[in-house]
Amino acid sequence: MLTATDLPDTLALFPLPGALLLPRAKLPLHIFEPRYLQMIEDCMATQHRLIGMIQPRPTPSGGGERLHVIGCAGRLTAMSETEDGRYMITLTGVSRFRILAEQTDTAMPYRQARVDWSDFASDLGHAERDPALDRDGFMALLNRYFEAMSLSTEWDSLKEAEDELLINALAMLCPFPPEERQALLEAPSLTTRRETLVTLMEFAMRGGRGAESNDRMQ
Repeated sequence: MLTATDLPDTLALFPLPGALLLPRAKLPLHIFEPRYLQMIEDCMATQHRLIGMIQPRPTPSGGGERLHVIGCAGRLTAMSETEDGRYMITLTGVSRFRILAEQTDTAMPYRQARVDWSDFASDLGHAERDPALDRDGFMALLNRYFEAMSLSTEWDSLKEAEDELLINALAMLCPFPPEERQALLEAPSLTTRRETLVTLMEFAMRGGRGAESNDRMQ
């Protein structure tokens, strides 16, 4: 397990709309762009093997790609290479971070930034609990949401999951748009994330929007 002293001051960034990584959760990714293939190779050469997952921010003017300030670093814990040179990787969430400044004097083809970890020290601890979780009520809401969105899942696995695994897995897998995923990422506690998740599911069932994709829940 990484400690605060293992976390680097500079982090390679992987901007990916709609991708949400949370501490201790796993995110599989398919890497094929040349700049990100190099990022993976450079990451493997470091001791920490960390990549910063970050979401782009919408820009009404259309000029350049801005980034959200808060992302989550994942440790490269699995990698395989396909015959045509692509990488299939798994990132395991370590800690959220705050971007201080992007580096503009780098020769690397991917983005890098100076980051600060101090606001998220609890991410490096043990799995969180949600003492206020009404599991029966939450599962009933989840069942209604899945039916409304025409989603399916393994209910027995969800019922047996610990608080953090249950809430974070749903936050990562439910088909919410990028800005709502960002709100889930920035939630200061597991209880707050669950409350945000409930609000988003209720909003969707009231007709706020349809599901973006059912594929993620299969």
